[in-house]
Amino acid sequence: MALMEGVTRFQDWSVHVIWEEGCIHRVWFSDEEPSGEVPLLLSQYLHGEQVDLSSLSVSGIIGDSLKARIYRAVRQVPFGSTATYGAIAHLVGTGPRVVGLAMKQNRTPLLIPCHRIVAASGPGGFTPSLSIKLALLAMEKRLSCREV
Repeated sequence: MALMEGVTRFQDWSVHVIWEEGCIHRVWFSDEEPSGEVPLLLSQYLHGEQVDLSSLSVSGIIGDSLKARIYRAVRQVPFGSTATYGAIAHLVGTGPRVVGLAMKQNRTPLLIPCHRIVAASGPGGFTPSLSIKLALLAMEKRLSCREV
C-alpha cells in the first residue's frame, strides 16, 4: 500500500502525518496549511475528542531494542495521565536521560505519547515547543474530567 501524507490542525499548530492504512510512519509539527487526509482517529484526537489511539500501529516499537521498549512503555501511559522520565526508565531498566533522548527522537509523537512523560520537577521538554506539550496535557485533562 502506498504512503499517504496529510496535514491537520491542533489549535494553532499544523500536524503533518505520513501514514499508510493501518500504520503511522511519522508525525511532526509544521507550518504547513492543512491538506490531505490523516487517519480519522488522529484527526478526532487533535480536534478534542477522547479517542484511543493505541489501535493505530506505529513504526519503531517492534523488537527488543531499548528504544522500542521505552516506546512501548510510553504507549501504556493512559489518556489524561502522566508518568515521569524516571518511572519509565525504571520500567525498562535504564536512566531518565536515556528516556528523554528517546522522547526527543520519537518520530510518531501523539501515538507514542511523549507529551505524557514529564520531569520529576516540571513538564520537561517537547520539540518543537513546550507550549504544544502543555496544550495537549491540558486538553487530555479536560476531556478526562468530563468522563467522571
